[in-house]
Amino acid sequence: MAAKKIMLLVGDFVEDYEAMVPFQMLLMVGHEVHSVCPGKKAGETVATAVHDFEGHQTYSEKPGHNFMITTTFEEVKAEDYDGLVIPGGRSPEYLRLNPAVIECVQHFAKANKPIAAVCHGQQVLTAADVIKGKTCTAYPAVQPDIEAAGATWCAVNETASNACVSDNIVTGPAWPAHPEWMRAFMKLLGSTIEP
Repeated sequence: MAAKKIMLLVGDFVEDYEAMVPFQMLLMVGHEVHSVCPGKKAGETVATAVHDFEGHQTYSEKPGHNFMITTTFEEVKAEDYDGLVIPGGRSPEYLRLNPAVIECVQHFAKANKPIAAVCHGQQVLTAADVIKGKTCTAYPAVQPDIEAAGATWCAVNETASNACVSDNIVTGPAWPAHPEWMRAFMKLLGSTIEP
């Protein structure tokens, strides 16, 4: 397997598992992964939040770990990367307001490079206008955004563990989908893992 260079786009209050687990999984199989955050430099951290499903009408939120930024966003060039990962949490709601983020995401989409987004990360995809005509899933509260952006909604299974692949984009509803979501993303990257 040829190692790929992956950009992981995060911000303060990114969902803890949705940033850390994909970062570690992709490193584990030999890819080069750069975590980036607009306005933060390599060596700084973002705060994360742990979201859980505890029987309330929506998810609960607790403080997570500090997650290290490995590469300064303002110095990266999207054309140097083979794939993009956008975790969920609260960061996508404001990252999507950043024109440089939108331009970066649009580069990956136009170049048909693999993009993986999970949970609320799809808010960045809708703002970048890159999912029209695609089929996507997300945290259920993001369904109106997905449909308003011209994509077809892929239903979330009862354990939120499914993933949806549509051309170069793979989406998952929440961190329980990591095995399916990352497996599908690695397949788009051309990665293989022996059983």
